[in-house]
Amino acid sequence: MSDAIATTSAGASSGRLRADVAVIGAGPAGIAAAVRAADAGASVVVLDEGMRPGGQIWHHRTRAGLPRLARDWLDALDRSAATVVCGASVVDIEPGFRLAAEVRGAPLTVDAGTVILATGARERFLPFPGWTLPGVVGVGGAQALLKSGASFAGKRIVIAGSGPLLLPVAASLARAGARIAIVAEQAPAAAVRRFGAGLWRTPGKIAQAARYRAAFRATRYAWGTWATRAAGDDAVREVTLTDGRHTWVEPCDVLCTGYGLVPSTELARLAGCAIDRGRVVVDARQRTSIPGIYCAGEPTGIAGVEASLIEGEIAGLAAVGRARKAIERLDAARRRQRRFADRLDAAFAPRAELRSLAAADTIICRCEDVTAGRLRPEWSQRQAKLYTRAGMGPCQGRICGAALEHLFGWDAGTVRAPAVATRLATLIAEPTPDDAGDCPTQNRTKGAS
Repeated sequence: MSDAIATTSAGASSGRLRADVAVIGAGPAGIAAAVRAADAGASVVVLDEGMRPGGQIWHHRTRAGLPRLARDWLDALDRSAATVVCGASVVDIEPGFRLAAEVRGAPLTVDAGTVILATGARERFLPFPGWTLPGVVGVGGAQALLKSGASFAGKRIVIAGSGPLLLPVAASLARAGARIAIVAEQAPAAAVRRFGAGLWRTPGKIAQAARYRAAFRATRYAWGTWATRAAGDDAVREVTLTDGRHTWVEPCDVLCTGYGLVPSTELARLAGCAIDRGRVVVDARQRTSIPGIYCAGEPTGIAGVEASLIEGEIAGLAAVGRARKAIERLDAARRRQRRFADRLDAAFAPRAELRSLAAADTIICRCEDVTAGRLRPEWSQRQAKLYTRAGMGPCQGRICGAALEHLFGWDAGTVRAPAVATRLATLIAEPTPDDAGDCPTQNRTKGAS
């Protein structure tokens, strides 16, 4: 199969598309949803911000290096009649459903009968002195840089954060020639052991974890250990670590940090979908509280690739009202994956000590340069926005929002359009006359990857 990007020439020229189902996000959940809905006979449009389908987990330049599972699903998407629009940011969801999007600076309107949100997740960053220094990157960000061709060869790297993502990133960096000084997991040893013991139900995950650990077996993997400070001149040069009893300094060229993932729920909030504990609320058919809107994958709770694919399949089938028995079979697997997600949350929940790391001059909101000393625990998120502009910058709280929630317990609150930074021309653009029609297969064009 070609490693080409599937796009639509009709969308680029008309500024408007119509489809039975609009899928927002082309990670595993979005791909599975689009394939199942398209194979059931529905016209499907997939909108994704990336330059090619796959999301962050299957980020790639060529498919050759991807796991077989990823290649199979990407090939299935190629074979389907779904129209994929890459480089598309959805900025608004209007009743009906009319989606306002921006594709490489040009406005695009998508009219759909049903919407499937598969918007994925992002890293949780918890601030500490020095976390904004050059050379301090997210754990997932380092993985994305590596997949994009960045070289870490010969660099001394400290990985300090939380969650299973630390293992594959450490393994990938080690294979790429990096010198991993230490992998520090903030979760207590007892919690990690309990989580590992529960993996007997999924032996494949145990084998996978063992392979990752073998790739950096000469490196210390420390549980119950976290970063308290990064220091350097024009870039990070060292990081201070502690296990709660002892404190020491590790020299480094790069510090990879991140405390797991948080669901990306902005578009769901914008559409009015119910949110509980930071997750989009869905039923056994992946239906949200808003009729006609489904949600699949990480926005419903962080559970991994397998859960995202299963939920995507359910959402795609349910959105077109097909295959009730198939959905019931998938639902059993979905429940198993969700139980795994609950164990994951419990094992790697950020420890209380991380709330006290930021000093008064530590930046919390990077977009607006808001420091910890300017924030008050008795405020709400809305008050913080009004008094300091925390969360009001170009990222719209995507970086500081999870930190503020962890530090002060503030809810993310309401979301207003545009959901992402966009051009004024996109916001005021009027949809072209309804002459674009549906999105037939022949409107798909293949561009070089």
